[in-house]
Amino acid sequence: MTGALTGGVFRAKSRSETTELHQLVDDIGRKSFEARLGSRCLPEVFDKSLWSDLSQAGLTRLTSSSDPDAGPAELAVVLRGIARHCGAVPIAETDLLAGWLAGQAGLCTPSGPLTLAWTRQVDVCTGGRISVDAVPWSQSAAAVVIAVEQFGELLVACLAPDEFSYVPHENLAGEPRDAITVCIPADRFRSLPVAYADELAWRGAWARCVQIVGALDAAAEMSVAYTGEREQFGRPLSAFQAVQHGLAHMAGEIERLRAITEVAVAAAADSGFTTPHAKAAISAAKVVGADVVASVCATAHQLHGAIGTTMEHPLWLATTRAQSWIDEFGTRVSHAARLTQLLRHADQPWDLVVGLMPRIDKSS
Repeated sequence: MTGALTGGVFRAKSRSETTELHQLVDDIGRKSFEARLGSRCLPEVFDKSLWSDLSQAGLTRLTSSSDPDAGPAELAVVLRGIARHCGAVPIAETDLLAGWLAGQAGLCTPSGPLTLAWTRQVDVCTGGRISVDAVPWSQSAAAVVIAVEQFGELLVACLAPDEFSYVPHENLAGEPRDAITVCIPADRFRSLPVAYADELAWRGAWARCVQIVGALDAAAEMSVAYTGEREQFGRPLSAFQAVQHGLAHMAGEIERLRAITEVAVAAAADSGFTTPHAKAAISAAKVVGADVVASVCATAHQLHGAIGTTMEHPLWLATTRAQSWIDEFGTRVSHAARLTQLLRHADQPWDLVVGLMPRIDKSS
């Protein structure tokens, strides 16, 4: 196991190679969360201070830069940690998706935040408009990397903010998911094999699973804190057996998701995002995550009562993010189908199943 997702209400006290990175990300994330406490709203606003802190620490482009020592395990620490503190910045989009794809296409990108606009079967040769829905953080991006699948290839271009128009939309958490429209000549695009589009999908699903673990950790921690402080009949809520069962259920569900997501992180770190083991682990995390998100979010709001449904309490920041992310880059149904296909076509199905079991790192 990588230890990249270590945390939660059952935090281990062991040291690992990423311990210092965990602490750094936690410090930066907590600073941002506390600074904006009580002022969060819908739609979400890009956190310039958080982005600046992450950029100064060298954490915005860990895997898409030339740093040979940073990979999926290190990025998972950042994604989970920032999600745990409900950070409003596009780290996954900048580093794992747009930054990576631009690098593969040989495109230069500015140093600020990036985002990805990805669409299928649009004929760019006609010079017509290209419209893409659900583009994250396009209004805050220094550039948009647009990817268009057509005729067995993936066409990639980098757009400055003044080269596209947008209609603002948001997901359940209020994070921007805009509809953008662009009109650029066909010779601006670089061509890549269509296999890069497949990897984009797996990278995106992997990132969202990692981020969901962080968001659910936050929901559990808020629930533990609230039930320990709120009193009823002269006792804290956490003293009641039904509440204790609810907290234990939440923790168990989150650890179930953490375990399979750790396998996905380890597989990506060992051999990339598109090997059969990595794909199987990512799809399994997506399938498990759908159940876990529904269960944990429902229990968290039940334990908080009415206060948990208000904008004044930060619980919504965590639960709505988890609920929004679980359906991005593939739903539970689509990933269940992919997992079935992987197992049916595997040369050694049993090895693939065994590979989904968490490995215990005795050195941590």
